[in-house]
Amino acid sequence: MSFRKVVRQSKFRHVFGQPVKNDQCYEDIRVSRVTWDSTFCAVNPKFLAVIVEASGGGAFLVLPLSKTGRIDKAYPTVCGHTGPVLDIDWCPHNDEVIASGSEDCTVMVWQIPENGLASPLTEPVVVLEGHTKRVGIVTWHPTARNVLLSAGCDNVVLVWNVGTAEELYRLDGLHPDLIYNVSWNHNGSLFCSACKDKSVRIIDPRRGTLVAERERAHEGARPMRAIFLADGKVFTTGFSRMSERQLALWDPNLEEPMALQELDSSNGALLPFYDPDTSVVYVCGKGDSSIRYFEITDEPPYIHFLNTFTSKEPQRGMGSMPKRGLEVSKCEIARFYKLHERKCEPIVMTVPRKSDLFQDDLYPDTAGPEAALEAEEWVSGRDANPILISLREAYVPSKQRDLKVSRRNVLSDSRPAVAPSSARLGASTSAVATHTTTPSGSLAGAGEAGKLEEVMQELRALRALVKEQGERIGRLEEQLGRVENGDA
Repeated sequence: MSFRKVVRQSKFRHVFGQPVKNDQCYEDIRVSRVTWDSTFCAVNPKFLAVIVEASGGGAFLVLPLSKTGRIDKAYPTVCGHTGPVLDIDWCPHNDEVIASGSEDCTVMVWQIPENGLASPLTEPVVVLEGHTKRVGIVTWHPTARNVLLSAGCDNVVLVWNVGTAEELYRLDGLHPDLIYNVSWNHNGSLFCSACKDKSVRIIDPRRGTLVAERERAHEGARPMRAIFLADGKVFTTGFSRMSERQLALWDPNLEEPMALQELDSSNGALLPFYDPDTSVVYVCGKGDSSIRYFEITDEPPYIHFLNTFTSKEPQRGMGSMPKRGLEVSKCEIARFYKLHERKCEPIVMTVPRKSDLFQDDLYPDTAGPEAALEAEEWVSGRDANPILISLREAYVPSKQRDLKVSRRNVLSDSRPAVAPSSARLGASTSAVATHTTTPSGSLAGAGEAGKLEEVMQELRALRALVKEQGERIGRLEEQLGRVENGDA
């Protein structure tokens, strides 16, 4: 009787990571040295943003993805903060809008020009002031437009409507100590947080209530992380009492860990990145030179180790590309942007397949850039799952929405003071442009009429050109016919 070793079947067993060639890296970037456990990097299908060293304030670099190679020291930055930038996050519903949190206690929201920065950007679209200590976490709502969450070292979580610069909710009694990270659930009805008091909490921001709490989720004193999975479970990383790094999976009630694994005894915080489409979690340790990846399933032991990508250089930070920015034709299921001391190196995760056809099983419909709800609908109590798009047609991005100035009278409002240019990340899907505030809409109307006339003139000129070229082609064909018949 022979015993065969049974290997668990998984299409992700053979996923492998590969760094890109040197000429496709971003060289000579002075990555921030600030002591804060954020990723220092954010990426979307258009831009790469990296927090950099800056004298006399805080700055981050925004590069079009195509701008690889050596980055000039004089390349313009986003530099409106008066203290070091601690966290950045791209808006999931507008690829040209990014939020930043800083040691200067403010959150700023920025509009990046369509083709990238030509000069330093110092004026944010809106400044959100409400924290009394440095702001270390900013994260956008996954489905509601213009809803942004920020958390500071004052142990307060604030939820903002960026469109009107209003503070929607202030949650200031739920965390007794420093908040390490915050993660929204799939539809944005709840968020989970990891705190220095070693507790993981699930919180309903609209009610301001604690839904579930797990004390001493990880026994160690070093930083923890907690993220929501698509089915409502919570995945955490942390340290044991003996300072060994751990992974754990919890049911939505946070009662007992469904799975708990010990990794190693390194001391860098583990940053988890989750792909809801494939149920794969990528774990990157700060200061490590490896990325481990695990598949989460419904059968024990729930967390299945897949493989490890290793390189020589330690990572200072890491950014993860949204699914709609990947190369579907190459079976790419994830792309990371690894920060070295002076460069950013993309790392491509690929499932080896022989066929050139679209792989349905690797690319189910994924969250698109369209918001499922307006901020006001979410505040009123509505929830909605992300609007999904198919990657079969290699995803073509829609035009971005206008950035329209809100005319709310800030002086008569009891909300925190806001920069005069507080804006609404608007409601039409045209190319992004900032409109100045005017007493009436007449100027905007006149401008639009002028643009329409310009387009009509261009159209008429093109029609005339097409007609002329058609006549010319006719004459040439006639001459060719004569030559062929020997008449010429």
